[in-house]
Amino acid sequence: MLEQRIEQHFIDSADLKYQAAQVLSKPIAAAVQAILACVTNGGKVLICGNGGSAADAQHFAAEFIGRFERERPELAAIALTTDSSILTAIANDYDFNVIFSRQVRALGQPGDVLMAISTSGNSANVLAAIDAAHEREMVVVGLSGRNGGKMTSALRETDVHICVPHERTARIQEVHLLTLHCICDAVDHQLLGEQENNP
Repeated sequence: MLEQRIEQHFIDSADLKYQAAQVLSKPIAAAVQAILACVTNGGKVLICGNGGSAADAQHFAAEFIGRFERERPELAAIALTTDSSILTAIANDYDFNVIFSRQVRALGQPGDVLMAISTSGNSANVLAAIDAAHEREMVVVGLSGRNGGKMTSALRETDVHICVPHERTARIQEVHLLTLHCICDAVDHQLLGEQENNP
């Protein structure tokens, strides 16, 4: 019984990824183009999210500054989820809902990209970060799920919305991670060309 339950998680995850591939390939490609334009012009990617999405923010920053699968020059990315002194000072002195937006206003420049991650699309601090990014003339790449939540109306036409068509948080997060890997791979491919040993 337990093994069947575990197998069902694998099946459900695989089914969603298969179904979402066609729906999400176009917005993911648009996100790649926005991020490429940013980093090739000396810009940086700021990434924010809560909980598992915070982990995704750090994961993406690590693969951008370090590497994904290929050797390449460092790319500028900052996870806004990692500095406990900044996060606790802002949350204590102001409000938890502005922990990301104050960082975006401090660090963001025109031409930078904000990657805003919220499985529901309704995280107040992520939505505030989107507003701050718009004030700084940044492009926003929003990652959400379900029906996109409030993120749908917060994003502009010049932004990119990658909305996973599923209700379950775990499944949405699994596709968000795959999306981040797709972005890293596509950026590397655009910068470095085809890999010789690529199967």
